[in-house]
Amino acid sequence: MDTQGHGRANDVDPADQWVLNPQTGEYELQLPSSTAQSRPRSAPGSAGPGPRRSTPRRSPNAVGTSDADATQHRTAAPGREVPPQRRRSTSVEPGRRGRRPAKGKTKSRAGKILLWTGGIMACVVLTAGVGGYLYLKHLEGNVTTTDVGSAGSSSFSKDEAFNILIIGTDKRTGEGNKGYGDSGSVGHADTNILLHVSKDRTNATALSIPRDMIVDIPDCPTKQPDGSEKVIPGTQGKRFNISLGQDGRDPGCTMRTVKEATGITVDHFMMADFNAVKTLTTAVNGVEVCVAKDVDDEDSKLHLDAGPHTIQGEDALAFVRTRHSWGNKGDLDRIKVQQQFLSSLMRKMSSSDTLTSPSKLIKLAEAATKALTVDTGIGKVSTLKDVALELKQVPTKNITMLTVPVKDNPTEKVKATVVIDEAKAPQVFDMIKSDVSFTEVKEKKEKEAAAVAARLKGEKSEPSEVRVRILNGGAPAGSAQQELIHLQTDAGVAKSENAGNAPAEIARTTLEYAPDQADQARALAEILGLSGAAMKPGESVTNSQGLPTMTLTLGKDFKDAGVKLNAASADTPDVPKSTADKVECAS
Repeated sequence: MDTQGHGRANDVDPADQWVLNPQTGEYELQLPSSTAQSRPRSAPGSAGPGPRRSTPRRSPNAVGTSDADATQHRTAAPGREVPPQRRRSTSVEPGRRGRRPAKGKTKSRAGKILLWTGGIMACVVLTAGVGGYLYLKHLEGNVTTTDVGSAGSSSFSKDEAFNILIIGTDKRTGEGNKGYGDSGSVGHADTNILLHVSKDRTNATALSIPRDMIVDIPDCPTKQPDGSEKVIPGTQGKRFNISLGQDGRDPGCTMRTVKEATGITVDHFMMADFNAVKTLTTAVNGVEVCVAKDVDDEDSKLHLDAGPHTIQGEDALAFVRTRHSWGNKGDLDRIKVQQQFLSSLMRKMSSSDTLTSPSKLIKLAEAATKALTVDTGIGKVSTLKDVALELKQVPTKNITMLTVPVKDNPTEKVKATVVIDEAKAPQVFDMIKSDVSFTEVKEKKEKEAAAVAARLKGEKSEPSEVRVRILNGGAPAGSAQQELIHLQTDAGVAKSENAGNAPAEIARTTLEYAPDQADQARALAEILGLSGAAMKPGESVTNSQGLPTMTLTLGKDFKDAGVKLNAASADTPDVPKSTADKVECAS
């Protein structure tokens, strides 16, 4: 039965309640009421032999025992009604019978973003594929929420890009965590990942924020238990990690600090502590990692031979907490290892072994929702499901992992903290704000027809021969003038002018031109990164000098002056980065 239940006789393991609906051919979740009679059970979802496990050199604690589980357990929402049991066939179609998979657990730092991607994805499949409304309500009773007020968004939009701050605290909860974190910590922001998901869902960026990065923490309004609001004064030149917990700061304060330091608006947050890593990695039956050399770390108690391993529970937590065995033994090297761990967890969550196993998904959903604290804007499991459905569209090869560009704090003789690298970081922040991918996105949801694509083929005029007027049709105020300056000073399109606002707003930028201006249109399309679909053969208009000119109308998709509209392939800053599909060995 569920490890969270501690073996109580009346607890029901949801994994045992999946039955085959012969009319739909799908397995459905049926949670019996307390008075319902006992029934034979059918456990769908085949969990075939997993990857060969490499046994860690250390003897891990019993990852499924009650120590961590007792601290994770929360009471399900009261008053849950259960519909009468439905009649069902006792026969099982050929090929539909499966075996129950083994149990598993989770991790910490990187495990916190994983817990989001993993656990929420579990909810997605459960609800979308099975329709377990009652189970959704049960999961909702597991989730803890915090009202961050104006620091975040009050709702989630499925039609826009979004930013979620994943916070892993150093707070110790439960036995078995005494070797980690700060003793008596109120829960500082120990691990921080800003996850940006693009509007078109073709790519995402996971930006790690070093805990020892020096920042200015702004004034922070926080909601008090009695419903009142208290403003916690800001402070300058402090470590990022004290933006949470210190002086009563809540996750909203950390969200505001991210905005202050990067200029990026954070929409929502998700937070967990050390136990999340253990429970989530166990829920997915372990995460595959690789180490380039033998690891014998007495601080974290991690002992692994060089090579691949499948780890969970205490070993997973030790892996993401280890610092002295990687690189220069600092937090920045640990962040790289956590990013590798996160990538592995993402791959595990998107694997068919996980997504086709209802019982495994249930255990993951239970573990994730009990480990999570989120803002009220996404506090309902149905909303978390929507978040996961949107993220699920992003291919792992287009999920970029990188860290805020930083350098040693020049004011310190003994280097202990870092500061933002002003030569590299602004471009990283601008790309995220402009919804630009750090990877080249080759996939397109809709392939352009041959006739449309052909608009880009042919001779191109020199930029100096391109004549165009620019209208603002939904871009931010001032965009037409900014783009004009860019075209004239950086692109050599001197025969251009600002024609003000368009008659109406449009969603996508367009370029209208006459047939005899096709060579000019192709030249401008190359400069701007326009697709063939954005090029609109039509008529020319007369410019302020009485000469025929093309019309460029900047739509709501316009990102910024100089940023190509197909910016998935835009030049990226020279910073270390990786993608979630890559298998790397920690070193």
